[in-house]
Order: sequence, then C-alpha cells, then structure tokens
Amino acid sequence: MKFFALAGLSVACLYAQPGQGKGGAPAQAKGPAAAPAKPTPAQDVTSTAIPGVIAAGQKWKMAWQGEATADGMVATDDNGLIVAQEQSNRIIKIDEKDNVTILLARAHGPGALAIGGNGSIYAVERSCTDPDAVSRAACTELTDIAVLTPERKILADKMADTGAGLGRINDLTVARNGWIYFTGTGALSMDPMGRVTRIDQGLRTNGITLSADEKQLFVTNGGTIAVFDIAADGKASNQREFGKLEGTGANGDGIAIDAEGRLYVTVNGGSMQGVQVLDKAGKYLGLIPTPRQPITLAFAGPDKKLLYIGGMGSTSLGGEQVQFAPGVRATSMTVYKISMQSQGFKGRAK
Repeated sequence: MKFFALAGLSVACLYAQPGQGKGGAPAQAKGPAAAPAKPTPAQDVTSTAIPGVIAAGQKWKMAWQGEATADGMVATDDNGLIVAQEQSNRIIKIDEKDNVTILLARAHGPGALAIGGNGSIYAVERSCTDPDAVSRAACTELTDIAVLTPERKILADKMADTGAGLGRINDLTVARNGWIYFTGTGALSMDPMGRVTRIDQGLRTNGITLSADEKQLFVTNGGTIAVFDIAADGKASNQREFGKLEGTGANGDGIAIDAEGRLYVTVNGGSMQGVQVLDKAGKYLGLIPTPRQPITLAFAGPDKKLLYIGGMGSTSLGGEQVQFAPGVRATSMTVYKISMQSQGFKGRAK
C-alpha cells in the first residue's frame, strides 16, 4: 500500500542559495572560537529481549552522522527516512541503503516533520529561535506550522484566541481529517481552517503522536505520558496520565507507535536512557539501550521493521568526537537503526 507518497516533488534535491541565513536573511559570522568542549563518546550497547518487540543481542548500525541536527524524523513509503535539520534549513533523506540526499532546502528552521495523507510534507518551523543562533536577538520571524510541498505555505503562526505567537515549537502529528496536533508551550491543536488552540492543562510537552485509529493523542510529559481523547470533530478532551517512564530523572522526548499500539519513547535523561517501550495499556515493557542520547525516533525501512533514532553527538572522519566550543550548543548528531520483531504502523507515516 502506498500510504504516504511524497507529493509535489519534481526534483530530488533543492539547494538553498549560498550566503543566506534563516528565512533568507543574510548569514552572520560567528565570533572567535573558544577552546573545544569535550563530547560524550558513543556507547557499545546490545539489546536484551522484549518479547514481540526486539530479540536479544541486536546491535545498532549507523546510518548517518554529521555536525547538524537530525530531528523530527518520519518514514517515507519507499523505505526511506526524512529528517529535519534546523540550523541549515534543510530536510535530508536517508534511503534504505543509507545514501543521503538533500530533499528540501527551503524550510525555515525545521524542527520536526510529518507527512499527510495526500503525501505533502509538514513541518514545525522554528525560524531563527535556535538557542545558539547568532541572529536570535534580531529575530523577528514568527515560528509556524507549515506545509513544505508542493510549495511552502504557512498554515498558522498565531494563537486563535489571543493572537500571540506560537513560541518555540517541538513536534507535530497530522491526522487524516486535516487536524494537526503539535507541542511547544503545552499541547496544541490546529483545525483545518488554521485556528490554533491550546488543549492541555499544565503539561511539559515534547513528543506527540496519534493512535492508529486517531481516537487518542499521546504526548510526552517529562517522566510520564499523557493521553487525550480525540472526538470525530477533531477536538481533544479528557487529559489524563497514560503511563510512566522508568528510571530516576526520566525525560521523554520523541514518541512513536507500532502496529500493535505499543508506544516507543526516547528517554534522554535519567538512569534509564534509551528507547522505553510501553504496551497499549500504558504498562512498561522494557528498555532498548542506545549508543547516544536519543531525541527522536521512527519506524522505517522495508516493511517498517527497522527502528531509527537520532542521537546527540558524532565522530569526525578521523574517528574523533566532534567538538564544540564552551557555551556553544552541540548540534552534531548520529542516526542509527536496529532490526525489530515489532513492525511500525503502516497506516500513517508517523
């Protein structure tokens, strides 16, 4: 089933003009470099068995690494994966053989991606709000929810009730009925007319995804997962706790579902870092340890039987850890993949 073909792409690579920063603004040079900060090296980890999820003894394999971020990843229907790179304004594609191309270079600080039922690519655009951006003090471009294909179009950049901007936004998921749910300062929904409303009460949000039947919405909330009911008209209600993450200081980031309704959460803080797995009732099933601190994940590859993660840090061509100056936010990342017994949900890209 071709469930999310990439619509409206007439060429494989669209390159940005040189010398431009976010939103087409002139690029600004950084000041003198300080002494490099020591990075955290990758760990050699092996899976333990989680019945029906992953076999014992599985190892992560590197698919890509670089000095840019690799966030908000989502599968494509040709067994590939697309990844957002906020600092370079690019969307890259990693195919099943780990070949990498620049798919799009016209986004404005893309932080996370989704693919709609019509094949269009959607993104949270963080404009120039990166915490380490030299031009941040002069940033006047609002963050937004945008569709990037076949042409870039801003769908929403303000709250419906107050007209306030959306602030720095994190993740999104696109429903088949046209509603978009995303996170930033709380959990938010955007109806098909572009009206944005906050739907949560007091959550510390990051990752977000819908259930397979799109009747529930899952949101990470620090050390817990929250869930909402989604009515036929797209409106969210009945916020409650769905499950707890294990380990002292656990902090959930990205979230994905499999074909059986299990949840997979990247946990990048605390004593049990890696991908934690919960069943469809919210019960903790186990941990898949990761080589690096994970922030995002997606099922992709043939039959969606590979689990991909984006982990913080990378190595140079010489095999050394990529280093950043003190006070400079480390953005280098590595994308890994691992073979699974479970299968990603095929009815939606994410």
